[in-house]
Amino acid sequence: MVKLKSPEEIEKMRRAGRIVALTLGELAASIKPGKTTGDDLDALAEALITQAGGWPSFKGYKGYPKAICLSINDAVVHGIPGPRVLQSGDIAGIDLGVKLDGYHADAAVTVAVGHASKDAEKLLRVTQESLMCGIENAREGRRLFDIGHAIQAHAEKNRFSVVRELVGHGIGRQLHEDPQVPNYGTAGAGMPLAQGMALAIEPMINQGTQKVKSLPDRWTVVTADGKMSAHFEHTVVVGKDKAELLTVA
Repeated sequence: MVKLKSPEEIEKMRRAGRIVALTLGELAASIKPGKTTGDDLDALAEALITQAGGWPSFKGYKGYPKAICLSINDAVVHGIPGPRVLQSGDIAGIDLGVKLDGYHADAAVTVAVGHASKDAEKLLRVTQESLMCGIENAREGRRLFDIGHAIQAHAEKNRFSVVRELVGHGIGRQLHEDPQVPNYGTAGAGMPLAQGMALAIEPMINQGTQKVKSLPDRWTVVTADGKMSAHFEHTVVVGKDKAELLTVA
């Protein structure tokens, strides 16, 4: 069941979203060649979140061991921070959530490590643009699949593929709520969007095939062909004329 959020609930999510945005900004600035993906970045995220009065939404969620997900190159999502050393030319997807006063917000960015290739830069740019194309459709009078259709159209126009097995989601008191928000679909299909719907919109765009597979750690999802993937996400609330981004500083 989709739960519309009251102004008071949206304000709580807005405060959580600000912590998400500030923490993502600090982590993105810390991503450099020679740095490990491990406990230093994860500890920084947890410290920033808890010092602001929140709690990392991912830590302990279905047994997940860390505060953030850190997905490198062909890792689509859910990469676990570890001893891997970042190299110039890598791309790193940082995904995190914050729970504050009983409500969650969730966002992700993918950044270049050192010098990025032109192909990697294009993938990052198009994925971020695809997210904004989806967000532009998160308003009253549109339908749920209009979001995914806009994401898919922009990604495929630029000769990238859209992951099907993983989708965005509703968010609020729970990290994952109804509805599921696919990053593909037929325009005009799906439930009508209404003011007060809170959605985590998160395109995952691949350089090659749309197909993915899971690693033995049971968390990390990678591209089936080993090519790069990018992930961007915002938590938004559906408005009358446009969506409001909640995960901004």
